[in-house]
Amino acid sequence: SARQNGLGWFLWEGEPVEFRPGDSIAVALLRAGIHPTGGGCICLGGDCPHCLAVVDGVAYVRTCQTSAHAGLRVDRQPAGLDPPMPSHPVEPPGVERVFCDLVVIGQGESGRHEAESARAAGLKVATVEAQEGEEAVAIYPGPMVVVRTESGIRHLYPAEVVVATGAAEQQPVGPGSQLAGIYTKRAAEELERAGVDLGRTVTLEPGQRPSALRGEERVEAVVLAGGEMAADSVVVDLGLHPRTTLARMGYGLNVRVVGDAAGSDQLPEAPQEGVVCPCSRVTVEDLRAVWERGFTDMELLKRATLAGTGTCQGAVCLPYLRAFIAGQAGTAPEPFTARPLARQITMAEAAAGYHLPPMRRTALHDEHLERGAVMDRFGGWWRPWRYEDVEREYRAVRQAVSVGDVSTLGKFIVSGPDATGFLEKIYPCRVADLRPGRSRYTLLLDERGYVVEDGLICRESSDRYYLTFTSAGATFAELWLRDWAETFGADVRILDRTMAVAAINLTGPLAKEVLARAGVADPPPYLSHGRWEVAGVACQIFRLSFTGEASFELHHPAERSVELWRALLELGGDFDIYPHGIDALFGLRLEKGHIIIGMDTEFDSTPRRLGMNWAVKMDKPEFVGREATARTNLLPLDKQLAGWECEGPAPMEGAALYRDGVLAGQVTSSRFSSTLGKSVMLGWVRLNGGEPPEAVECEGRELRRARLPFYDPEGVRARS
Repeated sequence: SARQNGLGWFLWEGEPVEFRPGDSIAVALLRAGIHPTGGGCICLGGDCPHCLAVVDGVAYVRTCQTSAHAGLRVDRQPAGLDPPMPSHPVEPPGVERVFCDLVVIGQGESGRHEAESARAAGLKVATVEAQEGEEAVAIYPGPMVVVRTESGIRHLYPAEVVVATGAAEQQPVGPGSQLAGIYTKRAAEELERAGVDLGRTVTLEPGQRPSALRGEERVEAVVLAGGEMAADSVVVDLGLHPRTTLARMGYGLNVRVVGDAAGSDQLPEAPQEGVVCPCSRVTVEDLRAVWERGFTDMELLKRATLAGTGTCQGAVCLPYLRAFIAGQAGTAPEPFTARPLARQITMAEAAAGYHLPPMRRTALHDEHLERGAVMDRFGGWWRPWRYEDVEREYRAVRQAVSVGDVSTLGKFIVSGPDATGFLEKIYPCRVADLRPGRSRYTLLLDERGYVVEDGLICRESSDRYYLTFTSAGATFAELWLRDWAETFGADVRILDRTMAVAAINLTGPLAKEVLARAGVADPPPYLSHGRWEVAGVACQIFRLSFTGEASFELHHPAERSVELWRALLELGGDFDIYPHGIDALFGLRLEKGHIIIGMDTEFDSTPRRLGMNWAVKMDKPEFVGREATARTNLLPLDKQLAGWECEGPAPMEGAALYRDGVLAGQVTSSRFSSTLGKSVMLGWVRLNGGEPPEAVECEGRELRRARLPFYDPEGVRARS
């Protein structure tokens, strides 16, 4: 019956909502008695934040400008929380590039006139109209206009831009202005045409402002100078102000403003109380507080309160901000600077037109998804956070065998006549005594002696080295190497192999047995490397251990990664082989006390503060950071990263550490170890001279200082 009448349904918070042909999501919700955000004046013109919702997983969608159709999943925009993040990458939409003489933004009366006149003069014209699903989100130098459409992103390259965006309706600011049941004149007219019953409605005269609006969650009464009127809805007509965001974005460019967008801005009276900026929940009281502290310039007032920085980019609050300053200073300031973007867009939309997605994927990405992995963003890559059973991932590494995708590691070849001498100057460890086929863990220091990166240095021949870095630090490391090579005048070649070479870590007590089945009967010993064929795939095998168990990193051509991954899983099937993600890996490496750069380190972490002086050879005559390290080594040690343990659940990462009731540091990494039967942590602690304290307090519990590593302190398992 409903289908015959042209009706349909979408889901709102998991419950079906009926819509009619031509409905926007907002209109359908209001017809069902649902306010999209719970309260605030509805304008239905795309100017306010009161119709925002999460639509099919995309946050900050303007439901008043989004057509309702069957199958949509619509959820309330999280209040005060970050919007949900998708668990898988979203492909950038397609880009349409249009070169023309004129772009007209807005197709009201003035916009249509401009477009028709230009076409009559023989010009090539492109038009943009938000009500037709085309949103102009930015004007960049060129000029270039970026438009979001229902099918993708459009880049317009005109000789001239005409902004005909019209005027927005002013919204009320005062007691109760954040209740549901408040509508602008235009919105009320549109809802009446759509057959939406607003109940008992009080329609105010043009320019008339209520003294207050009363109610719990929605309007129940309107307070006017002459008394109080019961109401379910109130319609306000407070005047217009030009939509100038795009016009101000195009300041100094070949941009012309016409129609109501070029009209005068009649400011309201200075607000006395209430929410001025509904996007950032900035009140008149907040404005007064920062004004009294000296933030009296428009740009400073904006930054100090965040008013005007939300989703509507000042469309609601800008007139009131200017009126507030005028009331305080006697003169109305110019509007604040408008910068792209005028509308929130997704990362996928921002990446449209680029050859690479904003987050890189490894060759095994689809393999992870097929195994039910929850993907997350780490170090610029999509990586498996966990699979379906994180405890099984952990047990596979500790008790049997597991595979992990470590293709994201930075991988570089450094070769040439000066390769050894160059790396001796870069690294604080010795390089020249490293034999071909051997590897060494190393830190990377900056000129101040602070740790900025770590990884492996692997010697392949007299003048060729294979270097690895962290996933997040690879780009920095390449720039660092190239900059110092130029500074030293070193005759070296630096080749980035990160994307071309994939890597799988085969780890666990049974890893050797799986390698033997794959054709490698004599794998390299600990901290050695070499070349073998593994299940028919040419690999360079690096023997190391981040998990604390026997580990073999199999570096191989990325195009054969899926083949190798599947072969290893098949060969280890009767060993109950199971892949592990980052969640399990973080716990495994913590049990071994291995640090993660940027997580356990701070901006001023020296090797000495990290307890890693063993990685620095001060008898070397020269390396980056040597002078600073020598100088700071003479100073008393003021803080140190140490190991801690306790019974029960692990404290939260970032939790404060106290010593004798005084703040002394914080936890950087923490996990409950099922193998050790206790919680283990790394954490910074301030020293009062000498060693770290034997115990500190954290979240009301005592943490005991523990020797590192927590697990297998002699390293027998990693070398087995």
